[in-house]
Amino acid sequence: MATFLYKLGRFAFRRRGLTALLWVLVFGGAGFAASTAPPPPADTFSMPGTESQKAFDLLEDSFPAASADGASARVVVRAPDGGKISAPEHKARVTALVADLSKSPQVARVSDPFTANAVSKDGTTAYTVVTYKVAAPELTDAAHDALTRATGTARTAGLSVEAGGDAVVVDATMSGTGEKIGIAVSAVVLLITFGSMIAAGMPLLTALIGVGVGISGITALGTTLGLSSTTSTLALMLGLAVGIDYALFIVSRYRAEIAEGHERQEAAGRATGTAGSAVVFAGLTVIVALAGLTVVNIPMLTKMGLAAAGTVAVAVLIAVTLVPALLGFAPVKVLRRRDRRQHYGKPLSARKQRKAAKRAAKARPNLGARWAGYVLRHPVAVLLVGVVGLGAAAVPAASLELGLPGEGTMAPDTTQRKAYDILSESFGAGFNGPLTLTVTAKDAAPAAEDVSKKLSGEEGVASISPATVNEAGDTAILNVIPDTGPGDGRTEDLVRSIRDAAGGLETETGAEILVTGQTAMFIDFSQTLDDALLPYLALVVGLAFLLLMVVFRSVLVPLKAALGFLLSVSAALGAVVAVFQWGWLADVFGVDQPGPVMSTMPIFMIGVVFGLAMDYEVFLVTRMREAYVHGASPDEAVVTGFRYGGRVVSAAAIIMASVFSGFIMEENDLIKMIGFGLAIAVLFDAFIVRMAIVPALFALLGKAAWWLPRWLDWLLPNVDVEGAKLSRTPRVRRVAFPRRERELVD
Repeated sequence: MATFLYKLGRFAFRRRGLTALLWVLVFGGAGFAASTAPPPPADTFSMPGTESQKAFDLLEDSFPAASADGASARVVVRAPDGGKISAPEHKARVTALVADLSKSPQVARVSDPFTANAVSKDGTTAYTVVTYKVAAPELTDAAHDALTRATGTARTAGLSVEAGGDAVVVDATMSGTGEKIGIAVSAVVLLITFGSMIAAGMPLLTALIGVGVGISGITALGTTLGLSSTTSTLALMLGLAVGIDYALFIVSRYRAEIAEGHERQEAAGRATGTAGSAVVFAGLTVIVALAGLTVVNIPMLTKMGLAAAGTVAVAVLIAVTLVPALLGFAPVKVLRRRDRRQHYGKPLSARKQRKAAKRAAKARPNLGARWAGYVLRHPVAVLLVGVVGLGAAAVPAASLELGLPGEGTMAPDTTQRKAYDILSESFGAGFNGPLTLTVTAKDAAPAAEDVSKKLSGEEGVASISPATVNEAGDTAILNVIPDTGPGDGRTEDLVRSIRDAAGGLETETGAEILVTGQTAMFIDFSQTLDDALLPYLALVVGLAFLLLMVVFRSVLVPLKAALGFLLSVSAALGAVVAVFQWGWLADVFGVDQPGPVMSTMPIFMIGVVFGLAMDYEVFLVTRMREAYVHGASPDEAVVTGFRYGGRVVSAAAIIMASVFSGFIMEENDLIKMIGFGLAIAVLFDAFIVRMAIVPALFALLGKAAWWLPRWLDWLLPNVDVEGAKLSRTPRVRRVAFPRRERELVD
């Protein structure tokens, strides 16, 4: 691996114009394909194999005219000052509202609250349901504007009017603020780290090119592969973060090779062969973690994971090809200004190279080396503080409550939340989370009536509507209103109770009974994630363990890497619970309404954080392994790893955390939560696990850390990530002329 990448890096450096041109063509071609591609398909949510999805598909087939997949809006109207909504003047205004809504574009039908029994018992509140012909993502601006105008006119007339449902616009678009903040902070960190504008700009430029290629590819293939506009969210986050980090490591290694006296092209080849090998294997761990989301069997997560994995793969390719090419355009200007003078003109001779390497080795230990020395002197204390600290941060995770966002969790000042609260007050808490039962039989009407009678006495059932039968008479719908709201645990118990009772009812009536609805779908979604969690964790950790065993030629190094990941992800989940569920520092992070953590968060955290944690493990420990195989003692290897990798890993972690933190500025709750969770997980993993716990364990294990059974050593392929074979490659000497150089191979 190292030899191949060494040759690739030298080729890219030497043929920098051709390499850069090829990437410009790829970037332009992807952009052109994206600009000419049809609009991406609308967002769809499905859960194959679940009872809720089966019932939903049945409704689409049996009630095609009902627009089962069509958007809907529930417009709630309340009379002012506690008056009766049926009073003549208020009734006239409600009738006018219904008429205005009926004239809106794409509307299939609008119910009349006075004939549909949609007036509260106290007579103050009514609601009308607007059903559209198309799904929510396909509604036009004209349809949204018409709904807004109609409700605004009714408010002007003196009524209290609020609207909920998927037809009501929710501002969940990406503002772009997160990316800008992340890039700005990254630029500052890179400038401080490198002390060179050119060196700082390279990782930013290559990361933006990689993200551009990846996102353009997703857009271009959107219609073909069914990738919606939200599929690229995770790809954007990860592509930007890893793209900067991967380029950072190669540029940093190039500067180190130059400082040791290597000729420029040789330094580019060695940087790509060593740091590039670490980048390839780090990228593979991220790709494995993201592609593993396919085992969850939720199409939305599968598409997001594969799209992000593709973008990470592009970032790896750019790091090992375009980065060395850009180094060829500015081989000296990537160095600090004070270091440039000595590298102009004729390169160092072999003897002077050896002297430069010795001077670099004898240089005053930097902060990373001094920190490693401290940890090696106090390994037990550092280990205990790190483990106890992360354990304390993980305590809130024991109270983790999972759920999916709904109108009841929106900010109190939104019209959706106001409509939700009014309906709960006037019609009961369960009115916002009705259950839909489908009854399929040869003669569905009497079967549905029997089911209704049996379930009406079920604990937790507030009411059951009369059955609605399709034209064929083989399918009926029953709407069950629970006593409790959709987020209440007792409502989940009711769903399970009805499903348990359905088996006996099917035997008695000869009908097939299915339960769907918002609450039922939430339960099925959470259950699907729970069922997939352990297989996913086993797959990702298992494959990454094998990958790291190949890289480090050790059993214990991958094991402690995995255990450290469990610590950091548990602590990060604890922080997410504290902020988004308990409301700690809610104002600071812009959390309008604390509530359950989104069901997708644990599996997202496990997949993404595991990949990123292994990034830092590979980058830091690879340099230790390199020193160890070249004869250093275990303790010296740890110090060497931190001398050359500590500062760069710290900068990479700060950059990645800043990129993720920028997304906390977004309005979309899921994006905000993912951004916070990934940012805090990166900080925990990089600065506590990798920079403290890992060296402490190395100090305690000594040579045992690199133990590998002989039979396993024989079975595992030798990929030479540490670049041991590079010492046998022919050296290149440059004869330098003003503005011109040519190569001579010894």
